[in-house]
Amino acid sequence: MPKLDRDGVQIYYEVHGQGPALLLTHGFSATAEMWAGQLAALSPHFTVVTWDMRGHGRTDYPADPSAYSEAATVADMAALLDAVGAKDAVIGGLSLGGYMSLAFHRAHPERTRALLIIDTGPGYKNDQARDGWNANAMARAGRYEAEGLGDLSRAGAEVRAASHRDATGLAHAARGMLTQRDARVIESLPGIGVPAIVIIGENDTPFLAASDYMAAKIPGAKKAIVPNAGHAANIDNPAAFNAALVGFLEGARLAEPA
Repeated sequence: MPKLDRDGVQIYYEVHGQGPALLLTHGFSATAEMWAGQLAALSPHFTVVTWDMRGHGRTDYPADPSAYSEAATVADMAALLDAVGAKDAVIGGLSLGGYMSLAFHRAHPERTRALLIIDTGPGYKNDQARDGWNANAMARAGRYEAEGLGDLSRAGAEVRAASHRDATGLAHAARGMLTQRDARVIESLPGIGVPAIVIIGENDTPFLAASDYMAAKIPGAKKAIVPNAGHAANIDNPAAFNAALVGFLEGARLAEPA
């Protein structure tokens, strides 16, 4: 599979299918492998691009902490679209990948055909709440540095599907990409003017309120609750997840006939 050179950082990505571009971004400490169960449903209608974020999987793990940031991730996403010759794309992701998809739309609304926001939150308006999130992210970074990858068998389904060379990249990514600096993403929700769907596993308790908030704030947004699913709704119940996703894409006339 190809790699994209981003100022010396090699970004791993995969391209599946044909049609208009659809970019899927994984969650923190997961990889592109988490989308394996969606490729058969999406690739007849889209050119599906999956990738490993900085510090994850088969992408490089830069030693410089400043190489990890929301801005760098959004720029990587834009560069991936350039690499596959896509002027715009359906942009989607789970958890951190969903947040980065919202950040991508904020930076590049003209390149966003639609948004797929999956088991994620839009950030915080309240500084104290954001500080609490960031403290958790920094603690995760510290655990990766102290303990390495550890036993991933008890992690979420999307993480269990991942393979990382070591934990150094995840520690840097937790500090530079999982932490949040401001409220610009959450404040951008009312200005989203493209079709959007918020998808949430019915048992993903920490993100249920955030999903309701996004579905209410994004104009015209659809919402789908995936039964018998937790945070990795696309893995926990792929049939129901794929049905909701493809139904939205077809309803919004974004999917090309197979």
